[in-house]
Amino acid sequence: MFNIVDSIGLFAAILTTISFLPQVIKVIKTNDTRALSLSMYVAFVCGVALWLAYGIAKNDMPITLANAITLLFAATILSIKIKNRKADKLATRN
Repeated sequence: MFNIVDSIGLFAAILTTISFLPQVIKVIKTNDTRALSLSMYVAFVCGVALWLAYGIAKNDMPITLANAITLLFAATILSIKIKNRKADKLATRN
């Protein structure tokens, strides 16, 4: 059973994880990544991957689960951003 501290951690993990869902849905629907920073998403995906490794090493389920899902969301956005990089550059010139 979770204690109050674990409950707070789990609730925080749920909120921060689902906060990415609207962005993922919008990027998938529109394929528009022009306003998104490539360097921010590269750094963020690397950071989330490290948090995931940390959660696994510490056997901390809220950290592990939240960062696994967040990594999936952020990596999806990053992959679309990288795929669109050439088109984004052309669109900003016009």
